[in-house]
Order: sequence, then C-alpha cells, then structure tokens
Amino acid sequence: MGVDLWPSKVPPMQLRVDGETIEAREGDDVLTALIRAGQTPGGSLCLTGDCPNCLAEVDGVAYVRMCRTPARDGLTVSPFPVADPPPLPAPDPAVQPTPHRVRRCDVVVVGGGRAGSAEAEALTAAGRNPIVLDESDGAEVLAIYPGPEVVARQNGNLVRFQSDEIVIATGSADLHPVVPGSQLAGILTPSAATHLSAAGVDLGDVVWVGPGPAGMDARLVEGRPIRFEGQTRVETVVIEGPEGEARVGCDTVVVELGTYPRDVLARMAGDSARVVGSAASPATLPPCPGAGTVCPCAGVEMSDLDGVWERGFRELELVKRATLAGTGTCQGGICSPYLRAYVADRGGEVQPSFTARPPARQLTLGEAADGHHFPPIQRTTLDEIHRAAGARMDRMGGWWRPWIYTNPESEYRAVREAVSLGDAGTLGKMLVRGPDAADFLDFLYPGRISDLRPGRSRYALLLAESGAVFDDGLVSRLDEDTFALTFTTGGAGRAEAWVRDWATGRGSDVRIMDRTHSLGAINVTGPRATDLMRRAGLEELPRFMAHLRTGVAGVPCRIYRLSFTGEISYELHHPAASSPRLWAELMQAGDALGVEPHGLATLLTLRLEKGHIIVGMDTEPDSTPRRLGMDWAVDFGKGDFLGRAALERTGGLDLDRRLSGFTLDGPAPTEGSPLYLPSGEMGGWVTSAAWSPTLGKTVALAWTRLVDGEVTDRALIDGRTARRTDPPFYDPGGERARA
Repeated sequence: MGVDLWPSKVPPMQLRVDGETIEAREGDDVLTALIRAGQTPGGSLCLTGDCPNCLAEVDGVAYVRMCRTPARDGLTVSPFPVADPPPLPAPDPAVQPTPHRVRRCDVVVVGGGRAGSAEAEALTAAGRNPIVLDESDGAEVLAIYPGPEVVARQNGNLVRFQSDEIVIATGSADLHPVVPGSQLAGILTPSAATHLSAAGVDLGDVVWVGPGPAGMDARLVEGRPIRFEGQTRVETVVIEGPEGEARVGCDTVVVELGTYPRDVLARMAGDSARVVGSAASPATLPPCPGAGTVCPCAGVEMSDLDGVWERGFRELELVKRATLAGTGTCQGGICSPYLRAYVADRGGEVQPSFTARPPARQLTLGEAADGHHFPPIQRTTLDEIHRAAGARMDRMGGWWRPWIYTNPESEYRAVREAVSLGDAGTLGKMLVRGPDAADFLDFLYPGRISDLRPGRSRYALLLAESGAVFDDGLVSRLDEDTFALTFTTGGAGRAEAWVRDWATGRGSDVRIMDRTHSLGAINVTGPRATDLMRRAGLEELPRFMAHLRTGVAGVPCRIYRLSFTGEISYELHHPAASSPRLWAELMQAGDALGVEPHGLATLLTLRLEKGHIIVGMDTEPDSTPRRLGMDWAVDFGKGDFLGRAALERTGGLDLDRRLSGFTLDGPAPTEGSPLYLPSGEMGGWVTSAAWSPTLGKTVALAWTRLVDGEVTDRALIDGRTARRTDPPFYDPGGERARA
C-alpha cells in the first residue's frame, strides 16, 4: 500500500468530474485524483501519456490525457470512452488565440531523463547550448517537422523551436496487456503502479504479475495473464504459470511485460534527429496475443486482424490501413508492437516501422491555427468600399463579394444602358514566362495558343485528362515568351497547382508566378464604358480581345478588352493596394454618366443573357466541350494536348445529353429544378435561370437528355412550358460587346 502523504496545511483542490465534485491534492494530476476518488477509467493505465485510456474533455478541450494534466481548483472534467468521439463543445466567442512563440536555438533535447540529461551535459561541455524539453517541466512535445522544427506546448504557449540539431531521448514505454478483459478498470502497468503508490493512492488488494515491485505492497504471481474477469472493474486475473492455469482474485492487477522504445517522435523526425538511450534500443517483439483488444483507440480486436489477414491484407501497412489500428490517439504507442508481432507470427515479413505523421499529441484547432492569421474567407482590397456603399456581401469561391448594393434593377440598367463598375479582383491571375511557354500552353489548353500575337487575348477552356472541363479563362500574350492567364474565382487554387504540376512533369522551361492576390481587377462595363475611360484620361484603348499596358488615374494598369456582361467591357488589372484609389477615380470620372457599381446578382443575370457558362455551376465532372456545345474551343489540328486522347476516344459516340438554352414566361425557376420531356419523363435539370428585364422573359441553361440525338424543342420546367432557345439569348451577334 502507499503511504498517506496528505499535506496537513494545504487545503484540497476541488474538481468537477461529470458533474460531481472530487478532491485533489497538491501535485496530483487529474487521473491520479480520479483514481484516488474511486473513478478509475477502463483499460490498462500507464500514467506516462502513452495510452489513450485516460482521455477526457478538460475545460471544454477534447482528447486531453488526464495523466498529463495537473489538477487545479475548479477544473471541469468529462472522461469519455476512447472508442467514442468526444462531444462537440458549444462555440465560445470568448476563446482567445493560443499565445505563439518561435525560438531559434542551437540544439533541442527531447526528454529529460537519464539519457537526455547526460546528453545535455555532454553538449554543454562541448560548448553547445542545449534546450531540454521534458513533460515533468511542463513542456509537451507535439510534433517534429522538417527544418528541423520541434513544436511544443509549454506553459500555455505553443512554441516552435527551430534548431540546428535535435536529440531524441524519450526512453521506453511499458507494454500493455492484450488479452480478453483488458478493457476493464483496475489494470496498471508498472509505471502507473509506482506513480500511484508514491502519490499515496490506496489500490486495495494488488496482484503483481511479473518480476515484482520495488517498495510496494503487492502479491507476486509468476506467469503471464491470459484473461481478466469482472463486470466493469477487474476482480480476477487468470494466469498461465509454471503449474498451469490459476485464477487469482484482486482489486488491482499490475502487469509487467517489459518495455518498448518510445519512438513515435524519432520516427517522425527521421534522419533529422539523433536518437539516444533506450529510445534507440532495438525493439524486441512481444509474444503474439491470441485474443483481446489490440488497439483501444480504434477498438480493433485480434479477431479483426485475423479477418483482414484472411482477405489477403498480409503486409504490416495493409493490416494497419484495413483495420485502422495504429491510426488513433496514441499513434500506435500500444498496438504497434503487437501489430508487428502478429505479422511475424503469421509468417509475414515485418517491414521497418512506419514514419509517424505529426502531431504525436493532439492539437486544438486554435493551436493548429496558431501563428496563422489568414482569414478563412478572403477579401479584396475593395471590401470596405463595397460595405460602405451599402453592399450586401456574400461568400462565393472562397471570397467575400458584393451580392447586391441597394437597387438590383438600377445596377442592371446601369450596365445595359450606361456604365457600371464591378470588382473582379477575385479572379485567378498568373504569369507564365520562358522559352517553352507557348509550346507548354499549347499542350495545357485544347485551343491553339502559340499563334496568339502579342497584345491579343483568347478565351480558353482548361481540360482534365478525361476531357472534362474543370476551369476556363483568358489567355493573353504579353510578348514572345510571356503569357497572362486568368482562371475562375473558385478554381484559381486548383488551376495554379495544375499548371505547376504539368510544367514540372513535362520539364518545360517556364517560370510561373501566381498574381491572384497581388493584382486587383476592376471591370468597367456598359455602352458608355469607353466614354468613362476617356474621361479617366485614356486616349488609346484596346480593341475587342486585345490588351495594353498604360496608366489610369496614376495607377499602372493592364487593360483587357473583353465581355462577360455582353456590353463593352474593360478589365483593369493593377496592383491590389491601388484598388481603392482607382475605384474612387473611376466612380468620380463616371459620375456624369450615371455610373453605378454592380454586384454578383446582376452579373449572373447579365452573363446568363449571353449564355456564358460558369464552371462548377453549369458544368458537371464529366462535362466535355462537346456536351457543353463548345467544340469550337478545341483545335484537333494542332499537336497533343491535355484531354485529347479522351476526346478522340469519345468523339465518335452518340451524345447522351448536352447543356441547352431555354426561355419561359414568368419568374425564374429554382436552379436544380427538374426538366421534363414531352413524354413526361424527367429529362434533365436547370443549372442557371434568371428573369431577363431586357427580354421580358426567363432565360435558363439546363442539362437535357437527347431524344433520337436531338434536344427537345419543348420541355416542362416548374410546371411551365419552356422553349428551346440557343444562346446567346441577348445580342446574338455580339455587336454591342465589339462596339
């Protein structure tokens, strides 16, 4: 039994555990206080932070190890079974960011035990300046990243140690028993028993299976445990000893099975760290268990391993992935030795240990975001101006964008009858430059790019290998070896990765610069857009689908002449920091012309009147140019390009459906509304629909199943007759945009 070490003059602390009050003594961790109060969690306990059996929600933070959490007065604790997900806490607006520090240092020693302390002394004697991180001093190492960088939770802060050298001295961990009943409460490893005895915890009638305790009152039993029996707490341990099977009654059982290198951080660090002490010792595999829970984190039984083995998963990595063993909270701390023992026992080849993935200990979302202040929803530099003008902002494509200002009808009329400004700064923007740029872009896009003259632009689709459209935008040639590309707002990130990956894969001699955030873009559009540009001081303006570089109101701009709205449009790309100034100058220059800003609601109607698609809204994952009616964007007369093989393979097949235009009377149906064929069968669905004030009817794009190879002339949408009308619905000849 332990000795009562209750301090006579220090009042006990009080913890709230599942709504009940328990007392804790000075120096207790939460788990020790719980066990002293008779609330022992199920499963074998080590009290060294290696197992998941003492997980709890502590002060609203889930996945906290109670054995690593010092008790303090008023702490709120809710233990939960390791196999169950923790409850989701209610949002707390008072939560503050985790304090964050970065420390540059010479060498970090992880672990302050005998090996770590000896290593620190040797380093100091050699003139080095080691920093020792040990849990006993309140430094919990969470992860090791390339750099190398050690991330630790230290005194409430998250500290990133960027060091020249890392030494891992994490020691070894007790092996846990894997036998039937090993999830009962009251089972301890030697480390846990020693800790609780020193803390004065009464463990009742203790049976010690193994070599034996030092200075602890327990009955020694030779042999190995083959089963634990009891309801929720162990009452009997069944031992296979020298004289056969024996049943021993007890209140607590301590199982001494040896140790295993505590190597999760070492496997995480790889070659970037030096491992010393028992953490570097060769791992001796334990005997393969016959039954029991091998991975308490994921609730994986030995029978589960047998099941996947019989189905052909006969490598360590496959066994792990097929059962999820080793993927839980303890990162394989308990189950890894037994998984390896199982594979070896079945005659399989035991591969080297897995490289552990960070983090080794759980992070809160606040800690994971520590040091990063990039807002989850991006804002252009015109955001405050939009809000000040009364814009109702909405999120689209990962950005806050103005949906409407004050009067949608007035915004629409400004574009169709006068002039309007739109914020296009959210577009993906990229420069591609180099001697292989034209050849590379000819491969990347299905249309021909190499014949584009400097100063000219071309609309282009971006295809996947499957031939499906996954983005679109403008390609503009700036000079012989330099091209400017634009992408959709929502697809910019993926498009950038796509361009970079293919440039690397083909070995193309190009340089790529993403300018999405460094460049703003303002669209000046409407029949009086040219008048406004003249009032802003521009004498020379680009022709349709051309561009030029000049200054506008003192702001350097590249002006692209294009049209998404169907009217004359100039898109001014400029340094993002200058957007507020340029916007103000353009609004002032257009005041006498009736200039107004327009939002997304208006833009979506304008583009739909012209039949322009929005990738991701009007397209599906298998939408080829042929299905979209955009065969004109593909040039089979040039060389190879991405998606060519797929388009050629499917080009001779009959189309099953295509994106088609329809008009109908009355208000616009909800996007996604079903489209019914004259036969009464469902034949498609609406992707975009809007009431057109200019046309006096609703215009819509819809995916339509073909009948005898043709799109139906009549359909039923929202209970109303819809007439097939090939887009563009507005200004079919495009004279207004080219004026």
